[in-house]
Amino acid sequence: MSQQHSALASAPTPAQAKRGDWWRDAVIYQVYPRSFADSNGDGMGDLEGIRSRLPYLRDLGVDAVWLSPFYASPQADAGYDVADYRAVDPMFGNLLDADALIRDAHELSLRIIVDLVPNHSSDQHEWFKRALREGPGSPLRDRYHFRPGKGAHGELPPNDWESIFGGPAWTRVTEPDGTPGEWYLHLFAPEQPDFNWEHPAVGDEFRSILRFWLDMGVDGFRIDVAHGMVKAEGLPDIGGDGDQLKLLGNDVMPFFDQDGVHDIYRQWRLILDEYAGERIFVAEAWTPTVDRTANYVRPDELHQAFNFQYLGTHWDAEELRKVVDLTLEAMRPVGAPATWVLSNHDVTRHATRFANPPGLGTQIRTAGDRALGLRRARAATLLMLALPGSAYVYQGEELGLPDVVDLPDEVRQDPAYFRGAGQDGFRDGCRVPIPWTREGSSYGFGTGGSWLPQPAEWADLSVEAQTGVAGSTLELYRSALAVRRAEPDLGAGDSVEWLRAPEGVLAFRRGEFVCVANTTGESVTTPAYGRVLLASGEVAEVDGDAKVPADTTVWWTTA
Repeated sequence: MSQQHSALASAPTPAQAKRGDWWRDAVIYQVYPRSFADSNGDGMGDLEGIRSRLPYLRDLGVDAVWLSPFYASPQADAGYDVADYRAVDPMFGNLLDADALIRDAHELSLRIIVDLVPNHSSDQHEWFKRALREGPGSPLRDRYHFRPGKGAHGELPPNDWESIFGGPAWTRVTEPDGTPGEWYLHLFAPEQPDFNWEHPAVGDEFRSILRFWLDMGVDGFRIDVAHGMVKAEGLPDIGGDGDQLKLLGNDVMPFFDQDGVHDIYRQWRLILDEYAGERIFVAEAWTPTVDRTANYVRPDELHQAFNFQYLGTHWDAEELRKVVDLTLEAMRPVGAPATWVLSNHDVTRHATRFANPPGLGTQIRTAGDRALGLRRARAATLLMLALPGSAYVYQGEELGLPDVVDLPDEVRQDPAYFRGAGQDGFRDGCRVPIPWTREGSSYGFGTGGSWLPQPAEWADLSVEAQTGVAGSTLELYRSALAVRRAEPDLGAGDSVEWLRAPEGVLAFRRGEFVCVANTTGESVTTPAYGRVLLASGEVAEVDGDAKVPADTTVWWTTA
C-alpha cells in the first residue's frame, strides 16, 4: 500500500485533526487481541472481533486503541515473538482485516496504536532460521548476539546474564553438522533471540517496518522493551549474588536502559514526523527512576512513556502524592505529558492488587477482599483520570474485573510459568477474555468458548449486565471520561495545586476543578468544594462539609 494511498484512505477524521497535540491528554484503551472479541468461534479473539466492538469503545469515550501484537508468530510469548513484522497471524486474521480495522476506527474518531517489538524476534524469523542453517560465520548471525561459550569446550554461557523469564539468558545451538556450537542471547524466552542493534541491517529493517504500518494508517506505536535493544559494549558480566532479577528496575543494567537507545529513537522520530496526523511513539521503558524515564520523551525522541512507578504504588495517599510529584517534576523539563496507568496485560489487575495488603508486588496470586479491591479500584480510576496528562485503560477494568487467580495449571500459557524462576508466571490471570453478555458459552466473547476459562460470576460483570445501571463500574467509567472531556481544567497540564486535607486523603485543585481521594478505611469530613461532578461512592453534604466514605474519590467544580 503506497503512502499516498494511505494518506487518502486512512487520514484522521476532521474531529481528530482539530485536536492538536491530542496525545497530551488522550485516554488510550489497551486491547489484548486474544481476549477482546472472537468473530469466528474458535475461542481466540481476532481483528474482526475488535472491529465489531469499536462502537463500544467510541461510546466508552476513549481517544485511541492500543493493540497488543497481532503479527505472524509461533505464539511462544503470546505474539511478542514475531516471525514476520509485516504480516498478521492467521489466528487474528490478515492484512485486509487490519486495514478495515484502521479505517473503521478512523471513521469513529478513534486512533489506532500498534505494538512494535524491536528488542527481539521469534526464533522462527527468517533471519534467525538462516543464521542457524548457515552455521558459524553466517552474516545473519551478526544480526543477533551469537557468541562462543566459555570453558574448555565452550560449554558455559558467554556471560552471567539471566533471562527475565528465569534461567540463563543464553541458549547453545546445535550446529548443522550436529555438534554443540555457539550461544545466542535472549533476554526473554529462548524462542525470542535478541537483535544486535549495532548491525546496520537491523536499523534499516525497522525503519522500513515503521513506514509499512504508517502507510497502512496507524496512528502510532507502543514500543515493547523500549529500554532494551542496546547492550553495553563487550557484554560484561553483572556479578553480584546471582539474583540479578532483584536489581531490575533499581539499577541500570548492561542490557537495559543504555544511552545508545536514544540515538535509535531520534532516527525514528524523523520518520514519524514526515507523516500527517500527529502520529506518536509510546515507550514501555522500565527504568530505575522517573528522571531516566524522562530521557525517552525529550522533544526529539518519543512522545510518551509508561509510568510504571505509578502503577506499582499501593493505595496510599502519601506514596501516591510522592510519585505524582516526582512524575510531574521529571516530565516538566522535557515538555512531555505525564502518563498514568493502573493495569495492563503483564500485571495483576488493580481491582485484585488493591484487594490485598501492600508489599506483594504487581503479580499477586490471592483474590483478597474483592469488595474492598473494587471500591479502591473505582476510586483509583477517578484519581488517575483527574491527574494532568494522558491515561491508559486496560480492557475489562471498566467492568471492574478482578484477576482470575485460580486458573488450573493445565490451562496456563504464560511462558514464565514454565521456567521455574524469573517472573511469577501468573500473567494469564489478567488475560482471561472479557464478558460481553450475561449468557453464552463465553459470555458473548464468541460462540465457541474461550482460550482461558472465565469465572461464572463474570456474567454479572458483563457489559450487558452493567449498561444503563446507575452506579455500575462501566457507567462510572463512561461518566468519568465524558466529564474529563467536557471539563476545560481536566486533561493536559503539568501541575496540580495540593490542598490541605486530613491524613490519608489527597486533595488537589486544577483551575476550577477539585479532586479529593480518601485512601483510608474510614469516612472523612472535608470541605464541599462546590458542585459534585462525579464520585466513586455515595457522598453526603451537610452545612458546607462533605462526608467522603472510605476508599472514595470525589470530583467537584467550583464554577
